[in-house]
Amino acid sequence: MIRFNKLLIIGTTILLAACDQPAASVPVQTAAPAVGVYVIQPQKVAVTAEMPGRTSAFLVSEVRPQVGGIIQKRLFTEGTDIEAGQVLYEIDPATYQATLESTRAVHAKAKATVASLQSKAKRYEELVGIDAVARQDYDDALSSLKAAQAEIAYSAAEVKSADINLAYTKITAPISGRIGKSSVTEGALVTASQTTALATIQDLDEIYVDVTQTSAEYLRLKRDLASGRITRSGADRADVTLMLEDGSVYSSKGVLQFSGVTVDQTTGSITLRAIFPNPTHELLPGMYVRAVLDEGSTDQAILAPQQGVMRDAKGEPYALVVGPDDKVEQRALKTDRTIGDQWLVSDGLNSGDRLIVDGLQNIRPGIVVSPVDPVQQAAGGSAAVQP
Repeated sequence: MIRFNKLLIIGTTILLAACDQPAASVPVQTAAPAVGVYVIQPQKVAVTAEMPGRTSAFLVSEVRPQVGGIIQKRLFTEGTDIEAGQVLYEIDPATYQATLESTRAVHAKAKATVASLQSKAKRYEELVGIDAVARQDYDDALSSLKAAQAEIAYSAAEVKSADINLAYTKITAPISGRIGKSSVTEGALVTASQTTALATIQDLDEIYVDVTQTSAEYLRLKRDLASGRITRSGADRADVTLMLEDGSVYSSKGVLQFSGVTVDQTTGSITLRAIFPNPTHELLPGMYVRAVLDEGSTDQAILAPQQGVMRDAKGEPYALVVGPDDKVEQRALKTDRTIGDQWLVSDGLNSGDRLIVDGLQNIRPGIVVSPVDPVQQAAGGSAAVQP
């Protein structure tokens, strides 16, 4: 029994000693994580700038009276198209007719006086030659004749002025276009110096679109044009496409008419104006629109999917790419603008780079990865670039 206990103790000791020995390490091989990549290839893109703006009428005329009086008639229907020269209102012409007749009478009297003085001056001229009248009397006759002739010129001007004022009692349209509501009715008293317009006429056959571009964007565009990264699509014109409030695209293209020569100090922007044809009057003044300005094109644009571009703690863009040895590399990027779901990259990526767009949560710079399912850009593709 004692022998059996000794053997049991020895066996237990050996077993405990075996348990204290470290296990032999077995090497474990980990497979490289798979990532989806996008192979960068330059492509040709049209460079455009999308900017908000408002429409305004091509021509605007506020109708105001040029003489005072009582409105007798309104001769148009509000909201209709009218022609230049069409009579819109009639002011009571009675006092202006009377003034015209009075000035005509004064003018006739002046003409009669001149005729009499001309005969007298002629007779005195003959008599002064034979000393039948004094020289002073002849000079007085000539002076009276000249004064009467001046009175004729003055009265003629008065007649013309009275005739003009009488014509002004018929208020006509200065331009063709669509007239708005009338601010007065028949029987209203109007004055020549009033600030309130009787009605407003707007020519809508063509329409302006005023938009703004930041000075920073303007400088960037100038640098890109100077360096050759962007080439103008037209030497003397820039086409503009219009997007309406409901998201639809306006059927006709416009042309950039001018760009501002000064920068607004409060907003740091430059005003641009484009003109669009508007034959059906679909565009109305005051509408909110977005103008897409064709700035030029570039043949070597680097486009990167947005899911492959990330931001660091400072908000700076960066991307992870697969290097030649299948190791992950981090690249700092410079991005200009977006094109749908892609970034236009100006620095940081090159042709042939394998941009990681899938599996980013399982990797970090420096590890070896297994690129799978490469996403190739369609050959010969082109895109429109917008800021």
